[in-house]
This record gives sequence, C-alpha cells and structure tokens, in this order.
Amino acid sequence: MSDGTVFCGDGLDLSYFDRTVVHAASLSVESGRVHALVGPNGSGKSTLLRAMARLHAADAGSLTLGDESVSTLSRREFARVITLLSQNRPVPSGVPVAEVVEFGRHPYRGKWRARDPEGPAAVGWAMEVTGVADMATRGVDELSGGELQRVWLACCLAQQTDVLLLDEPTNHLDLRYQVEILDLVRDLADDHGVAVGVVLHDLNHAADTADQITLLHRGVIQATGSPSEVLTSERVSEVYGLSVVVRRDQATSRVTVQPVHRTERRLRQSA
Repeated sequence: MSDGTVFCGDGLDLSYFDRTVVHAASLSVESGRVHALVGPNGSGKSTLLRAMARLHAADAGSLTLGDESVSTLSRREFARVITLLSQNRPVPSGVPVAEVVEFGRHPYRGKWRARDPEGPAAVGWAMEVTGVADMATRGVDELSGGELQRVWLACCLAQQTDVLLLDEPTNHLDLRYQVEILDLVRDLADDHGVAVGVVLHDLNHAADTADQITLLHRGVIQATGSPSEVLTSERVSEVYGLSVVVRRDQATSRVTVQPVHRTERRLRQSA
C-alpha cells in the first residue's frame, strides 16, 4: 500500500438473520496508521471488523481499497492485500511454530502447494519482527497464550498484506504480553507502513496505541477522531453507563480514562 492509500467500508448495514446489528457504519484504515474500534460488549465492533475482512456479508454499503472496489477480487487476491487476526483460532497439536507461520503464505501457493519463491524470506521476517524466531521448532501446543498470539500474528504478517485487521489481540493476555502486542502493532504502522484496524476493549490501550478511534454503541458509530476528540468524560460515561473521568496530559497529550467506582463516589459524597 502506498502512503496515504485508504481501505474503507462505507455505509455498512450488517445483520444476523432479521436483526440489524450495525447501522450505516463507515470506517477507514490508512497506511502507517492505527485505527481502533471501541465500545461496550455487543456494540458491533467485531461484526464490523469481520465485514471489512469480507467474512460477514453486508446488507448495504461498499468496501474500497483506494479508488477501487474489492468486491471483484477473488478470495486469494483479497488475502494478498487484507488479512484478519480473529479472536479464536484452533491450535494444531504437534505442529511446529515455523509451519504454522507458513500457513500465512496460502494466498501465494495455489493448488498442490505450488512454489512460493518469496515465502521463506516472508516467513523469516514475520517470525523475526514478532519475536518467535527462536521458537521455530517448538510445537504451538506447548506455548503460552502470549507466545501463541504472537505466532498467529506472525502468520498474518507472512501474508505480506497492506492492511492488517486485529480482533481483540490482547484478549486473555497478561500485562507483559498486552504491552508487547500493542507495541508491535504500533511498530508495524510506524516502521513498515501497515494500515492497522484493531478492536480493543481497554480504552486506555486504545488511547495509547491508536492514531484514530471509532466509538460504537448499539451498532451505531457515536464518534470518530483522535483519542482526545472521541474519549470525552461525557461521551464515555453515556455510552458505558457509568461515571467516567477522562484526563488529558497537557505535556504529552496522553488521554487516560478512569471509571469512578462506588467507593470513590461515597467518599466524595461524605466529604
């Protein structure tokens, strides 16, 4: 993807059976930038991301890469430009890490595992940047949750796509691996020009990692913009249904979201 090229979903209506769960949503991800989707459970974040990856058919709307529609691309062609790291993936027993990462080269191989001259270099690069190169011969069923998440991310990177979509990549990870994954996401955008769209639950993680945030509630986009524009005390309190204080550091522009717990409210009332 060249600098400034945008992958965009425009006016997407998404439903399950006869119930619309996302209404006229528009979302774009741009090369070298991270766009985070946030919102309460059930707000439509993952459904919207899956629609962007063409895994959930839209009732209305369009997907474009630059000025061109992606609707005419075959699955193999689409997988060469856009990939999704989903929440749940099966863990193959006894398969070494290097082979799992090689799965990411499927769009380039065709039938009968056709030759892929660029495959070894792509796999090696993906394993290096995700920090799993020294695990190459270990079975993936021997890894911790954080290690396994990095292996799946390496598999996505081996596809060498311009657009990387991540659905809650820090889910079930401890603090160390949460930070490592989010730092890697930031590096992919900054150092490699990847366009990243990521669903995150933690608003502070989103504020620290993303250039742009989209806040969804009940399937409707409430706001899109920079973290300081979107994450205001009033808006977050209304969407999440609890009292929230959002602070912005004047020196660093860092946004911090702090819920007001019941004990703190009682202390304020008794003061």
